Amino acid sequence: MSKKDDLSQNAPEVPEGGLSRRRFMGAAALAGVAGATGLGTTMMTRESFAAAARDARNKAHIEPGELDEYYGFWSGGHQGEVRVLGVPSMRELMRIPVFNVDSATGWGITDESKEILGKDKLYLNGDCHHPHVSMDDGHYDGKYLFINDKANSRIARIRLDIFKTDKVTHIPNVQAIHGLRLQKVPRTKYVFCNAEFVIPQPNDGSDYSLENSYTMFTAVDAETMEVAWQVIVDGNLDNTDADYTGKYAASTCYNSEKAVDLAGTMRNDRDWVVVFNVERIEAAVKAGNFKTIGDSDVPVVDGRKGSTVTRYIPVPKNPHGLNTSPDGKYFIANGKLSPTVSIIAIDKLDDLFDDKIGDRDPIVAEPELGLGPLHTTFDGRGNAYTTLFIDSQVAKWNIADAIKHYNGEDVNYIRQKLDVHYQPGHNHASLTESRDADGKWLVVLSKFSKDRFLPVGPLHAENDQLIDISGEEMKLVHDGPAYAEPHDCILVRRDQIRTKKIWERNDPYFAATRAMAEKDGVNLESDSKVIRDGNKVRVYMTSVAPQFGLLEFKVKEGDEVTVVVTNLDSIEDVTHGFCMVNHGVSMEISPQQTASVTFTAGKPGVYWYYCNWFCHALHMEMGGRMLVEKA
Repeated sequence: MSKKDDLSQNAPEVPEGGLSRRRFMGAAALAGVAGATGLGTTMMTRESFAAAARDARNKAHIEPGELDEYYGFWSGGHQGEVRVLGVPSMRELMRIPVFNVDSATGWGITDESKEILGKDKLYLNGDCHHPHVSMDDGHYDGKYLFINDKANSRIARIRLDIFKTDKVTHIPNVQAIHGLRLQKVPRTKYVFCNAEFVIPQPNDGSDYSLENSYTMFTAVDAETMEVAWQVIVDGNLDNTDADYTGKYAASTCYNSEKAVDLAGTMRNDRDWVVVFNVERIEAAVKAGNFKTIGDSDVPVVDGRKGSTVTRYIPVPKNPHGLNTSPDGKYFIANGKLSPTVSIIAIDKLDDLFDDKIGDRDPIVAEPELGLGPLHTTFDGRGNAYTTLFIDSQVAKWNIADAIKHYNGEDVNYIRQKLDVHYQPGHNHASLTESRDADGKWLVVLSKFSKDRFLPVGPLHAENDQLIDISGEEMKLVHDGPAYAEPHDCILVRRDQIRTKKIWERNDPYFAATRAMAEKDGVNLESDSKVIRDGNKVRVYMTSVAPQFGLLEFKVKEGDEVTVVVTNLDSIEDVTHGFCMVNHGVSMEISPQQTASVTFTAGKPGVYWYYCNWFCHALHMEMGGRMLVEKA
């Protein structure tokens, strides 16, 4: 059998004048379009493919005891959390609970976490989509990570020194916070977030018509987590990003039809990208050119068509992703229902806002990439990588060549197409949202994984795939199952994250608990005692492996019991837990941390509490008893 015959069953079908579509896997997945895209005139041999794949896998392999080069922060989708992976190993390092209840750490159970979540607004679900790291002059500063909750119209902030959620903000006047991005320059002053669905204003049941319904673009102060201002827009907001001047943000917007049915949202041939002039919005708020809605005091500026604070750039119908190139030159809007992406030149936006050019003039190219372009990321070398949802591919293409082609030059801007498995949504390249995009790794988050992993019943895992993009060709090196639609991720160099090894005793995270103890006359670092205040009982205890400071305490049936534990161990990785049997109580207390939990004492009897985080050879013996008397 000839080499040509031997490869035939793996070779792609390449229509005349076109690129490979869907039939190739294996070697063809990496090299099948090489000849059609200028990467070569023949397909790689099995030997050369094997060598290239082996080289890529070696780059991704992290030996035992070695550390990854990047932190990867994954949204947890409708699990409501953030997941931390090492890249390129793709090892899961940690899960950070945000909008979910987590019995391991006690998130959603402890007093501290309930205070952050909003006490009376304790939803049991979340839908996280877009994690993003705070920036200083376009570089990741490693201070915070922000994440949205589409399900309950919230955003959250995670401190990256302790990997804990420390603020949650409920966004007024809107529903379904979807797209979220950060101001990049001069620093992350604002968190920009898009509300997707139009609702009546005010939404108080007095009017259900669409006439007075709209949604809004929101800016949240990154330090205080207070809502700074909102902007009314036409259509449904989708994804957003910011430029590298601090002046502009942009959002894709669909449903210009203002419809409430599927067919209606696709009637128009074009929707738009809404561009927000941050300076003009701030000036309008300062001048008092805003209104408030309902019982919210947030300034609301009108940014519908004709406003001085926004411009609407027409693009093909139902656009989706919106991504800023790391050189700061372009916003790229992804077509979804069009095979194209729209390249918007940011340096033309001043003229657009000054009405010197037309609405479509900032578009400098609309390259055709394939079916279902959703999101674009970059390698810092002038190339873009766009997920094609329907084609189940990633298209690598050159931005400069796409612009040349748009201007009439005979140039092929597509460099390669790579099969991914299957139906990719977001993708993300290392450091790509910053000025420092290094073009080493690309993560593709695929929505389906059928036939890639062991079957586990009707509900399948999804598939995160790691691709080496350091060379001219993309090389797929890793498949990893993921649960409950992790929507997006961000890759940050490990030296950009500076974590604490133990807690500081004056940390604001448990300041309210310290204040309560001070009021009770309790020294958290030394005292283990019980304070009774009517039917409220506060139980203070220390913990040093392998023993709690209190081995027994007594309460009455129906008492409101608050247990406060201070971990006096100062050795890294000696975490304690507190679990009260048959009371739904569990929490983590890391070295030098104070944590508290409040619950109602159950029926009379003896209830054991124990340490549920392994801390010592005598960990099993670390416990005590709560004695509940009849009321």
